[in-house]
Amino acid sequence: MGGIGVTGFILLALIALLLFGPNKLPELGRAFGRTLKEFKAGARDIMEDNDDRKDTSRIEVNRKTDAEADNKRLPD
Repeated sequence: MGGIGVTGFILLALIALLLFGPNKLPELGRAFGRTLKEFKAGARDIMEDNDDRKDTSRIEVNRKTDAEADNKRLPD
């Protein structure tokens, strides 16, 4: 599938204009923009939380390996 071309976009815009009218379209556009903005912010937060969890798990693994190394010392 090649996607929507210019004529397809114009056709969709005309159908939306007929369905919702010229007064409702700006409101719908603003609502759609706010929704996308909130979605991006939420996705960014999830990605940052995921990165933080990976960093803390690496620290815990390093702490375990350090503790294991301390236990493997040769007897005096």
